[in-house]
Amino acid sequence: MTDIARAALPIDLGGGPFAVTTRGLAKRFGAVRALDGLDLQVPEGAVYVLVGPNGAGKSTLIRTLMGLVRYQAGAVSVLERDPADRGAEVRADIGYVPEDYRFGYAWMTVGRWLEHQAVYHPSWDAEYARELSTRYEIDPGRKCHTLSKGQSRRVQLLAALAHRPPLLLLDEPTDGLDHVVRDETLSILSEHLADSPTTVLISTHRVYEVEPLVDHVGVLSEGRLLGQLPRDELRGSLLRYWADVPEGWSGPGELGGRVVKRSGAARAIEWTVWGDREAVTRGLSEAGAAVREVAPLSVDEAAVALLSETGRKVS
Repeated sequence: MTDIARAALPIDLGGGPFAVTTRGLAKRFGAVRALDGLDLQVPEGAVYVLVGPNGAGKSTLIRTLMGLVRYQAGAVSVLERDPADRGAEVRADIGYVPEDYRFGYAWMTVGRWLEHQAVYHPSWDAEYARELSTRYEIDPGRKCHTLSKGQSRRVQLLAALAHRPPLLLLDEPTDGLDHVVRDETLSILSEHLADSPTTVLISTHRVYEVEPLVDHVGVLSEGRLLGQLPRDELRGSLLRYWADVPEGWSGPGELGGRVVKRSGAARAIEWTVWGDREAVTRGLSEAGAAVREVAPLSVDEAAVALLSETGRKVS
């Protein structure tokens, strides 16, 4: 098959304003490059989902933005501050749900742990915290070490939201939640975003769960961004094409786009292509393919397609 031109996916989101940026961000753990020249841009007020396989660097990135991991090269700005220099100040303005559901003070009761969290967040809204506690059916008298994974997640989500921070960093926020609580969490988050101006960065491999909230997407693999762009641009430019082809078809020499994923049988193809719809359709047609259908992908499908191109998949 003729080699198709491979245009890069968008990375630069323009002039901002941005709640979070990194430039050339690099972090190694021994010989492993966890973050490799990462240029992240999270627009103010956006719900930005970061997707990638296990080991892509998602949790390392979020912990770096929190000032919990020190980077080795590049630059970081979180709410116009460098977390490496002003970590405590930055963390006070962030609602954080870590990947790890275990508590640092497991001997505390849930109520005492939440009081402890409130001390570090001057904007803590006690009435809102009580409302969330009721909706999540949280028992403040329970010891933290007795909580299940799902119960721990609910407490962490309460703590992240209760001070109505300008930035939420959520690392696998629905992990451990059953379907009912997950749906309630997405409802709470949607209501929170409507009531409180907030930028959200969500790291997840369950993209389908948060997809209704998302307006920007970043795809991370091996510490590098494969692309970051508005959701509407992703849906308009990454499309699935179904076409009938002649026997022995070798493909177009020029397509006007980038083939991200190929599949199909001997006389039919199903290709996922990044590029202008008219140009791609014309390229296929001129090569002898009869295009039957063209459709956009969901954000989840798009992430899987982009990651499968690198030999990795969301897991």
